[in-house]
Amino acid sequence: MKRANFFIIVIAAAVSAGLCGCQRHDAATPAAADKSADAAKPASDEKPAAEDEGTHVTHDEQGNSVVSMSDDDQGDAGIVFGNPSAGQWSQEVKGYGRVLDPAPLAGLLNELVLAQAATNATARELERQKTLLALTNTSPRALQAAEAAALHDQLAVQSVRDRLALAWGPAVAGRSDLAGFVQALALRQAVLLRVDLAGGESLASLPTGARVVTLSGKTSEASFLSPAADVDPQFQGQGFIFTIQPNTNSLAPGQAVTVWLQVPGEAVAGVIIPTDSVLRLEGSGWVYVMNKGGESFTRRRIPLDRQTDAGWFVTGILKTEDYIVTKGAQTLLSQELKAALSPD
Repeated sequence: MKRANFFIIVIAAAVSAGLCGCQRHDAATPAAADKSADAAKPASDEKPAAEDEGTHVTHDEQGNSVVSMSDDDQGDAGIVFGNPSAGQWSQEVKGYGRVLDPAPLAGLLNELVLAQAATNATARELERQKTLLALTNTSPRALQAAEAAALHDQLAVQSVRDRLALAWGPAVAGRSDLAGFVQALALRQAVLLRVDLAGGESLASLPTGARVVTLSGKTSEASFLSPAADVDPQFQGQGFIFTIQPNTNSLAPGQAVTVWLQVPGEAVAGVIIPTDSVLRLEGSGWVYVMNKGGESFTRRRIPLDRQTDAGWFVTGILKTEDYIVTKGAQTLLSQELKAALSPD
């Protein structure tokens, strides 16, 4: 009897414990759910990430890239902007130039010197023969031979002078310092430049000077000498001869350059874009122009055909009132390309 009572008590205790566990489980479940729900909600002092953070790229109606960047991001990127300066540009006509080889000119000069020396010698011999004939100490035949030799050498000098003028123009052939000039050409302290216009083009008046631009973008000022003595078979346009002295950019014979011939006329007004503002991309020049509001920049194409010591001269594209990126343009381009490649 006692053992039966003991089993009844144990079973009752187990049932009671199970009921209590179920009650505790049911009570804990809502609390855990509430806790999970609270974790899913943002904390009251936390703000959702702004959708417009970072750099964004769009395009305007002309297809130009527009880069949007906050003031803080601009400061972190080192972006500095300013106004382009006003400038003027003399009237110019584009020409195609090449540095001439001075060897043929040096060869003609040597011929001229030798011919002149021979002329001096035969002229003295002719005078000697005349004196001897007056003293009946020579024959008329010897005098005639001296006259023929003197005339031959005189014609040789004139022939060289004519070839100099025909090949290089009177401005070169007639130089009083021709020997010193040729020496400077041989040492590449100076260069001669031939400039040709495109086929069928010509100038109403002679150029007053020229601006020479190498393929690497270096510039030199050239002085006008004379029109070219002939027409280049490739260009079939009007040609001119210029000199560059001193040869600060180390131009070499055969080197091709772009030449802007300065012609009489009123100067063109425009602006000068600083060199640090200009980017080179896809074979073109670009500059970032600030839009209204100051938090976006439009990348605009500019021509790179009028270089100055201060930068690039541009007309009809920008004004002095515009704001352009003067420092950090390359960083802005990198941010633009990075943002353009980022997934939406």
